[in-house]
Amino acid sequence: MTASAQEPATTREFVKQSSLYQEFLAEREEILKHKWLESERLGYDIGFERALLDWIRKHRESWRAARRQQVAGTAPAGMEKKAS
Repeated sequence: MTASAQEPATTREFVKQSSLYQEFLAEREEILKHKWLESERLGYDIGFERALLDWIRKHRESWRAARRQQVAGTAPAGMEKKAS
């Protein structure tokens, strides 16, 4: 039997609903978008590992800061609404 077959469904659901797992999925989605954009720009598939390393170097810090602000319910820096 595999570990996942022994694992209760409630545990799997708990993990899927955890904030850590949700952050992982959101970050992975951003990396996949970056992979697609860079592959299109260069004209060939750059692969996940290269996209991951490039995204971490260029975008991770600002993405995480924006994500923290989004979760906290505030707009990212420079994106605040201006008074009319």
